Amino acid sequence: VAKEVKVISKKAGSDEAYEWVSDGANGYTIEPAIKEGHGTTVILSLKEDDDTERYSQYLDSNQISDLVKKYSDFIRYPIKMDVEVERMIESTKDQEVPEYETVKENKTLNSMVPLWKRPKSEITKEEFDQFYKEHFYDYSDPMKTIFFNVEGNVSFTALLYIPSHVPTGFYSQDYKPGLQLYSRGVFIMDHCEELLPDYLRFVKGLVDSQDLSLNISREMLQQNHQLRIIRNRIEKKVLNELSSMLVKDRKEYETFWKNFGLDLKFGVYNNFGQDKDKLENLLLFNSTKDGQLTTLSEYVDRMKEDQKPIYYVTGSSLELMEKLPIVKKLESKGFEVLLFNAEVDEFVVQTLMEYREHPFQNASQGDLDLDSEEEKKELEEKTQSNQSLLDFMKETLKGEVEDVRLSSRLVDDPVTLVAGNGMSFEMEKVYAALSAQNGNAGMPPMKATRILEINPNNGIFAKLQNSYESDPEKAKEITKVLYDQALLIEGFPIQDPIEYSRLVCTLLSD
Repeated sequence: VAKEVKVISKKAGSDEAYEWVSDGANGYTIEPAIKEGHGTTVILSLKEDDDTERYSQYLDSNQISDLVKKYSDFIRYPIKMDVEVERMIESTKDQEVPEYETVKENKTLNSMVPLWKRPKSEITKEEFDQFYKEHFYDYSDPMKTIFFNVEGNVSFTALLYIPSHVPTGFYSQDYKPGLQLYSRGVFIMDHCEELLPDYLRFVKGLVDSQDLSLNISREMLQQNHQLRIIRNRIEKKVLNELSSMLVKDRKEYETFWKNFGLDLKFGVYNNFGQDKDKLENLLLFNSTKDGQLTTLSEYVDRMKEDQKPIYYVTGSSLELMEKLPIVKKLESKGFEVLLFNAEVDEFVVQTLMEYREHPFQNASQGDLDLDSEEEKKELEEKTQSNQSLLDFMKETLKGEVEDVRLSSRLVDDPVTLVAGNGMSFEMEKVYAALSAQNGNAGMPPMKATRILEINPNNGIFAKLQNSYESDPEKAKEITKVLYDQALLIEGFPIQDPIEYSRLVCTLLSD
C-alpha cells in the first residue's frame, strides 16, 4: 500500500540515529538522522488511490483498528493509537441538549492477553463459550471444548470446539473448514485446512505455535513438517475426546452423531480406507435391537455364539426395513440386524470388510445358510418337485431376473427379491442417482443381478401351482404380479404400473 517506507531507528544508550528509506523497487538508502529518545519509527507514505485500489482507506482510524484487532489482537504488548472520540462538554451537561466536542484519545487497540495463554484452571466454562461465540460467529454454546498444550519438538497450544449443531451451509461448497493459525499470538491464517483431516472438518478453533514462521505462505504450509506433527496430535486428541464422550455420555455422543456422523463415515472410506481403524469404534448404526443406535462392538458382544457374519439390510426408511421379509426371518432365528439408511453405509462396510474377524453380510444378497439340515433337505425336495414351475416363471420373467427359486429366507411373506454376487441393490440405486446428477441419464444403468425367491409355505404358491397346471396364462399373470411386488418391497419402480394394476384387479376378481 505504500509508495515509500521510512524507518528511523536509534539504539538505547547511543547518540546516533539512522534513517532507512526505500520505495520497494530501487533498493534502499541509509543516512544519519535526528531522533528524540531510543526506539524505532516506521512511516508509510501511501500510494494515491486508483481504479483498482483505494489506498486512503488505511488512513481511516476504524480500518486501522479493525486490522489490528484481526491480526495483532493477542500481541503481548499494547498497540496504541490516537483516535477521535465524541466527548460531552462538561459545562453543558446540565443543558436540555448537551454539547459535544471531538477530541483525540490515546486508545489501546488490542486485548494483549489471549484466552489460550492463560492457565486452564483460571478459565471458566462461560469464558470458553463466550470466546467461541464471538470468534466463530455462533449463537449457541459449543457441545465440547478441547483445550491442551503440547511441548516437545513442536510446541503449540490448541483451543478446539465441537459445535452443538450443524453450521449454516456446512454441506455447501461455500463452507470453509480449517482452524485459525497463530504464531506467537500473531494471526496468520483464518481457515488452515492442513491442520485437520477432512473427516474432522466440523471442528472449529485455533492453534498457536511459537515454532512456525510469521511469514509462512500457504504453499509452505502444505509442505511443512511441523504442521503435519501438529495435525496428527490434534487428530489423535479429538478422536480420544469422542471416544471418551461415547463411553461417558452416550446421549451427548448420539447428539453429536446425528450432527456429524456422516463425516466420520466419510473418513472410513475416504483415501482408500487408511483411517478406518481409527474410526470403526466410533461408528453408530440403527439396529433391530430395541430400535436403538449401536456400535459395532456392542453388536458383536451380543451376537449368538455360533454367529459369524454381521447381518445388515439397506434402505431409506427404518420403519420399512424392519418390515422386510429377510429381517423377519433373521429375527425368527434370533439374529440382530443392522439397518443402514444412509447411502454411504454400503461404502463404509465395503471398506471395513469385517469387524473383529466378523465379515459384513448383506442379508438381501447371497446364501445366508440360516436353516437346519432338515429344513435344507425339505426345501431341496420341494425345489426338485417344482422345478418345471420355477423354470416356467424364469422364462416368463426372461430379461428381468437371472433365476427364480424357492426361498429359505421368508417366514410369512410370499416373495422377495435377492441380489446375486457382486453389486447390491442399494449400490445400484446410489450409482443411478450419481449418474443422474452427472448428466449421464442416457447411459446404460449399472444393475445388480436379480433373483426372485418364492415362499413355498405361503398360500400364493399353492395357487400358483394350481394355475400352472390348469391355466398357464393365469400363472404368468401371477408371476408378473409377484415380481412387481418384489420390486416394490426393495424400493424399485415397476416398469408398467398400469399393467400391474390391471393384473391385480383381474386376479382379485377371479
